[in-house]
Amino acid sequence: MRIIDPHMHMVSRAADDYKRARRAGIECCIEPAFWSGQDKHHAGAFFDYFEQIIGHETDRAERTANVDHYVTIGLEPKEANYRDMAEEVLERIPEYLDRDPVVGVGEIGFDQVTDDEEWAFREQLEIAENRDLPVIVHTPHTDKPAGTERIVEIIEEMGVTQDRIIIDHNTEHTIDISARTDCWIGFTLYPGKIEADAAIDLLEEYGTDNMIFNSAADWDPSDPLAVPKARDEMIDRGWDREEVRKVVFENPYEFFEQSPNFEYEA
Repeated sequence: MRIIDPHMHMVSRAADDYKRARRAGIECCIEPAFWSGQDKHHAGAFFDYFEQIIGHETDRAERTANVDHYVTIGLEPKEANYRDMAEEVLERIPEYLDRDPVVGVGEIGFDQVTDDEEWAFREQLEIAENRDLPVIVHTPHTDKPAGTERIVEIIEEMGVTQDRIIIDHNTEHTIDISARTDCWIGFTLYPGKIEADAAIDLLEEYGTDNMIFNSAADWDPSDPLAVPKARDEMIDRGWDREEVRKVVFENPYEFFEQSPNFEYEA
């Protein structure tokens, strides 16, 4: 069963992780721009990083494992708090959105739910809306329900197209908030976010429409095979294979197919 993992920070991983992922069924992945573990202090550091994931990382995925690698570009929320630098980065975000492997804006949203984070979130939602691009939204690590509530309020207040937005990193404490919208709902199968068995339990309760699994697979303890393992757990639980395929392939495909640069063949 083919898999699209719609949120993998493979710049943090070894080439062998691409090979392992491909053998487990991941034919395509999307790499959102993110906080790389240490705050950047110069706008140029962002531009070098964007070039790395757009160019080198896309080439590395194809060259090492024949994995289709796409990218979303954005100023993630943590570093939005360096306002002067953030303004300089946001001025140049649009030029990166025209690059071939770039299929959306993200990840954007909240870290500590500050005024500067909200400013950057609103600015980038507007950029994405004006370009009809998909958006990956990061919900905060702390006080997640309140942060998710604020995310939903902003999305509704701005009137942006909700079916081009995925609210990511959901848990049992946020799903009711996200489910009030027409946004897609992401579950990151990652220590400290949500375990696969708990995410599958939520699918049993809420269904599979607009539901998406991802691994994040970054520099912290994480697993690039988290989605294939969840696929197998669903099958072992007796799920219909078409429903499993919907979660791990069809839903992420449908979400990113909204981008003109997403050319992966289903």
